[in-house]
Amino acid sequence: MEKIKQNAIVKKIGFNRVVLLCVMVLLYLLFALITPMVKANANFVSFARIVSLLKYAYFMGFLSLGVTFVIATGGIDFSIGPVMFCGALISGYLLTSKGWPLIICLILCILVGTAFGVLNGVLVSYAGLPSFITSMASMMLAKGIGSVFTKTQSVSWPQAGDANGWFRNLVGMKVGTTEIPTGLFILIIAAAVCAVILNKTMAGRYILCIGSNREAVRLSGVNTKRWETLAYIICGTLAGIAAIFYVAKNTTVLPGLGDTFNNEAIAGCVMGGTSMTGGVASIGGTLIGVLIIALLQEGIMAMGFQINYQYIITGLIVLTVVYADLRSRSRRN
Repeated sequence: MEKIKQNAIVKKIGFNRVVLLCVMVLLYLLFALITPMVKANANFVSFARIVSLLKYAYFMGFLSLGVTFVIATGGIDFSIGPVMFCGALISGYLLTSKGWPLIICLILCILVGTAFGVLNGVLVSYAGLPSFITSMASMMLAKGIGSVFTKTQSVSWPQAGDANGWFRNLVGMKVGTTEIPTGLFILIIAAAVCAVILNKTMAGRYILCIGSNREAVRLSGVNTKRWETLAYIICGTLAGIAAIFYVAKNTTVLPGLGDTFNNEAIAGCVMGGTSMTGGVASIGGTLIGVLIIALLQEGIMAMGFQINYQYIITGLIVLTVVYADLRSRSRRN
């Protein structure tokens, strides 16, 4: 094991990320082997299956990338799923019922997410409210605003063949009969930008330091409130971008939903190596964690089981990872 850890390639990628990549490959092989046994004529190994699981990973990836910044500060945000739905509902309603230009509505998705990020950041950092309570309140606000704005009616975004359907090329562009997963390239670019912000900029270093020892950072003269607020703003903005990718994958958006995506986004972060106690975060790990979540969902659905089984497996994985993280920190201390 020590020889593997000291390998030059492993050290560059990161041992935890290498383990996650191995887990993802093993999961894929396991589903490829078991799926035909459980469900007759089912084939898990296909390009169409990969494209399907990637489409789920796109919007979930943006949610997870955003909440990584918040968890890095030692906080939590349970509002990201409903905020994503709120942005999709408001902008979709204005697009289909009021005739607003599509590009304005897509920008509005992001602005709605940013507004909630500012609200959460100010309440947590400047008002001193616990992040758990603040995000739960924001979750209810997002659900309520989205439902009231659309009069509790669902909103249907344009199909690919419609006049305003070009935005669906964000998740997949068809070249002949083959669909190119354009969303994957966008997500990777976004992850690279987030990694640079978190690991190579002053803002990112302060965000990580706040999660490690807030009081020490404050006593050193750093405005911790400003940088903690920034973490929530980044999280909200990425939730707004996730709304665009959600409606690019799904046509209909229902009011009052989004809770389950909070848990899966946080699970992707924790699985990827981000510590729930703050101070340690991995953007690359988060991205791999999200792909594992998407792979679990696709595999379970391919075998003909209900999505509830994925929740059980994801919950057990999160408990195991958090317990291992706490034990590791305890040993280091």
